[in-house]
Amino acid sequence: MARTRMTITGTPVGDVELAVVTPVGTRRRDPLPLLVAHDGPEYSRRSHLLSALRAATADGRVPPNRVVLLEPGDRNARYAANPLWGDALVEHVLPALHTAYALDGRPTLMGASLGALASLEAEWHHPGTFGALFLQSGSFFRRRVDDEEDFEFWGRVTRFVTNVRRVRRRRTDARIVLTCGGDEGNLANNRQMAETLAASGHDVSFTEVPGRHDWPSWEHAFDPHLLDLLDLAARRSRE
Repeated sequence: MARTRMTITGTPVGDVELAVVTPVGTRRRDPLPLLVAHDGPEYSRRSHLLSALRAATADGRVPPNRVVLLEPGDRNARYAANPLWGDALVEHVLPALHTAYALDGRPTLMGASLGALASLEAEWHHPGTFGALFLQSGSFFRRRVDDEEDFEFWGRVTRFVTNVRRVRRRRTDARIVLTCGGDEGNLANNRQMAETLAASGHDVSFTEVPGRHDWPSWEHAFDPHLLDLLDLAARRSRE
């Protein structure tokens, strides 16, 4: 897979660094599905995301995808339910990608921990931007459920989660897939988030998977959950 680095300037959170990884043999003007990954370099290095996609593509389980590996920068400030990060992603990063590459359908957005929270926040405030969300072990902190009050952005995160819980009608038509390890502290809030989204009419699934809050556990959840989601997103784009 060929890798091209880009810097998106002038966003509300400063410069955004990323790499676009494209299957060898494809051109910029070939329309391909787009997968955007928060903490992209870590997903690539520690969870072997690109290797998993390459193998699944070779087996015919998913179509060739362009993959955007987002560098987090000031991760906590950007990913912890910061609406400016969602604005940067939707109003600056994606338009730059649309200019540089031909895309097929709406992108899929993924992330783990705070990256999962940031993924939901981006689609929540810009509904219709993404066709699918893959949320792993999301930091959907809630008062009286989580013991994370010392986290510097606790108030911002809990306010966003509370706002999601108050919605009574579907806000996005994106397919939302959540996974969370059975041995980690975020299990209860992930289960509750899935129940909340389902109750308000969203297209959502939740799966408790083996493992902890770490990169190997997130890697193990790719098959089948991420691969099935990418296959579904591709089929929807053809309908």
